[in-house]
Amino acid sequence: MAYPAKYSALNELQLSEEARRTLTRIIRVAFPHPAVPDGPYERMTEKIVSEAQASTWFRVALTQGLLTLDSLTAEHFLDLPDDRALAVLKRISDLDFFGFIRRTTVLNFYDDPEVWDVLGYEGESFSKGGYINRGFNDLDWLPEPRIEESDEDLTEVGPLPYNIAQQAPDRAEPAGQTGGVPSDEQFSDLFKGSDTVNEGNTAS
Repeated sequence: MAYPAKYSALNELQLSEEARRTLTRIIRVAFPHPAVPDGPYERMTEKIVSEAQASTWFRVALTQGLLTLDSLTAEHFLDLPDDRALAVLKRISDLDFFGFIRRTTVLNFYDDPEVWDVLGYEGESFSKGGYINRGFNDLDWLPEPRIEESDEDLTEVGPLPYNIAQQAPDRAEPAGQTGGVPSDEQFSDLFKGSDTVNEGNTAS
């Protein structure tokens, strides 16, 4: 098998400006957030290009994938409406080049502070003194909890129909050292009125 790295011409492949715009469109269609401006998507494009530079295989796969994307439709991918562009991406979802884009975006796109602002995430709290004194309960996307006393009468429970031991029973003597006290009398009956089991038979 001939690997792309053996061919110096492939090592020098660079993305054109149109290819970069196509890559940015792929990311926006695959990860649609209408309120997120172009900046995070464009930075994600640069991140993917940077990651691809570290691997000849991904660089070639990315370049060739972007070049052949338009062959899937009669129109230019950049000119497609979002629904048709999404349909194209679904057709290539199993290809390595799209998997590389998707994986890199998932791991990096949501680390952008500008995306945090749109999604309502305040970022890490340690450098700001933690969350407790910085609006720990300022959630505005959950309903207010109902905190009120019930008007229902509480059901009284007790007294119990049996006595409860007030302390642990004395320690049992080792076998054969009961001090003349039968082994079955070393402990008081903790369960008055309960069934007892005698050797060989059961009596209620």
